[in-house]
Amino acid sequence: MTLVGNWSYPTAIKFGAGRIKELAEACAAAGMKKPLLVTDKGLADLPVTQSTLDILEVAGLGRAMFSEVDPNPNEKNLEAGVAAYKAGDHDGVIAFGGGSGLDLGKMVAFMCGQTRPVWDFEDIGDWWTRADADAIAPIIAVPTTAGTGSEVGRASVITDSVTHQKKIIFHPKVLPTVVICDPELTVGMPKFITAGTGLDAFAHCVEAFSSPHYHPMSQGIALEGMRLVRDYLPRAYADGTDIEARAQMMSAAAMGATAFQKGLGAIHAMSHPIGAHFNTHHGTTNAVCMPAVLAFNAPEIRERFNMAAAYLGIEGGFEGFCTYVQDLNDSLGIPRGLSELGVTEAAIPELVKGALIDPSCGGNPVVLDEANLTQLFKDAM
Repeated sequence: MTLVGNWSYPTAIKFGAGRIKELAEACAAAGMKKPLLVTDKGLADLPVTQSTLDILEVAGLGRAMFSEVDPNPNEKNLEAGVAAYKAGDHDGVIAFGGGSGLDLGKMVAFMCGQTRPVWDFEDIGDWWTRADADAIAPIIAVPTTAGTGSEVGRASVITDSVTHQKKIIFHPKVLPTVVICDPELTVGMPKFITAGTGLDAFAHCVEAFSSPHYHPMSQGIALEGMRLVRDYLPRAYADGTDIEARAQMMSAAAMGATAFQKGLGAIHAMSHPIGAHFNTHHGTTNAVCMPAVLAFNAPEIRERFNMAAAYLGIEGGFEGFCTYVQDLNDSLGIPRGLSELGVTEAAIPELVKGALIDPSCGGNPVVLDEANLTQLFKDAM
């Protein structure tokens, strides 16, 4: 099978090895003549980023980059990015990198023309309608990891540096106009990033599949996304140059983010405040939380995961699936508990407060309250 495609779901996606060469064409399609490439600090000086800037420069699109983006981007990074966008008189954003670069880049495009503070657009009710939709700049997304799926998302996660809360900022026009998914860009990912981002995609699929909300399309996407992770994440981890595995994991990442329109749950409700307080890697944190959350949700999800296990070729139904999850974590070097990520039991009350107000909380199949969230954090330690 040739892993190349032009897709229009959920947005225009140019998928395949080497397709970063089509970046200038994508800029033209999005109406950009002077784009700002937004990425994170770790990627700024790497060859993969510099060669992408070369493509822009050769095409007469400039070589502008903003990279003051933290692993868990916050409103300070956003303010600096918007200032750089305005100072350079740019007309669009290329969001480039993993979740942090993609999320921050999308928010720079969103906020560059708004007059209200970013927190006024948090994903609460219809707050997104407060935004001036016509002032949102065009966005091209270029993922360099296979995990968050932010390239096909209509929201970004931004950390409030004052309250240490991760907040979701949503608007339909934050969905990128064009996405370039080039698996060759992910070849240089170190093993721990391959593992963490891959398990982030897996968590998105697991939680979407667990969600009680009605969305059969997302349910099917989540199930197949889990299969791709099962088949290809171990290969990508073992050999980072395995382009087929890298490509299939990029598909799984986009599928996970598409599927979680159905809802997320306790895994993300827990990992968001942990990341905000302890600056942990999001996907790795999800992976550590997953076994405890699966056990907690067992009464509501056992039957559907019996079916999923059969499809995935995992023996033992739901219990077999839970064993598989722990074995997968172990094989990828994921810590067995949150304490190994630096999380302290003393912080649990504050983490519970953050989890209770996280939008993901409402998608859990078992209702979450202070008592059971406290126990979940303890079980995951």
